[in-house]
Amino acid sequence: MTKQIIHTDQAPKSLAGYSQAVKAGGLIFVSGQGPFDSKTGEVIGTTIQEQTGQCLRNIEAILRAAGSSLDKALSATWILGEESDFAGMNEEWGKWFPKDPPARQGAKLAIHPKGMKISIALVAEA
Repeated sequence: MTKQIIHTDQAPKSLAGYSQAVKAGGLIFVSGQGPFDSKTGEVIGTTIQEQTGQCLRNIEAILRAAGSSLDKALSATWILGEESDFAGMNEEWGKWFPKDPPARQGAKLAIHPKGMKISIALVAEA
């Protein structure tokens, strides 16, 4: 199986040495994306809704660079810094996936970058 590393300047670059995404076997595996601006590296938004939206914009840009889209999302994993942000995250999620949403799972875990409330990883069809 051949793998292709996906990169776009329209999403934040990794400071930790991982690929934004890997395309292989008809799938695209998008690394966890935080709510960062692709140009400044700063956290975008103070609410969980704003940050969820920014994570999904970053994922959308990566999927576009790989020749795919959020419509082809199969599975997602999100990490929240606080359980109390679940309802707000879920509200914003529904705006991005109003029909046939991907399977998903989530967890609460301490998130270290200042002001960051959420990270989302996603698998999509190529």
